[in-house]
Amino acid sequence: MFKGTTIVGVLKNNQVAVAGDGQVTFGDKTVLKHHARKVRRIYNGRVITGFAGSVADALTLFEKFEAMLESYHGNLRRAAVELAKEWRTDKILRRLEALLLAADCENLLIVSGTGEVIEPDDGIAAIGSGAPYALAAARALSRYTSLKPSEIVEKAMEITSDICIFTNNIIFKEEVKD
Repeated sequence: MFKGTTIVGVLKNNQVAVAGDGQVTFGDKTVLKHHARKVRRIYNGRVITGFAGSVADALTLFEKFEAMLESYHGNLRRAAVELAKEWRTDKILRRLEALLLAADCENLLIVSGTGEVIEPDDGIAAIGSGAPYALAAARALSRYTSLKPSEIVEKAMEITSDICIFTNNIIFKEEVKD
């Protein structure tokens, strides 16, 4: 499990929002940074990505993923599958320790270095050390409220930061609407 971050995404009614906390930890006991941005827009602002894991590894993946999106003309699924294939088979890339959450107005995906590209059944996904808490909170908020995706991810992150010691309450959020 990757410690030191939580990323949550919600896709609902052709709107997608992804949020992440700002905490960077070193080991199990030291917080190095409180305001790290682990969620960003790529591909002309139409795709949102978030990462959990090593920062240097994640930045490498962002660059590779954006190049894949360019190659496949913004087709998020295809770009994610091709990234997962390359990530798994390339001798250098397969050593990267990170998970990637990627979303547009039609897709919400988790991409891993073991070759998985996972699309959640309910349009809600989370990665990182606080993922179980964020996922549970986002699912409850999505099912039992009329909140928009951007509100759901923000509230889910607030709840997670109250529970997970590797997640702080400084939340960065991005949203894309169709």
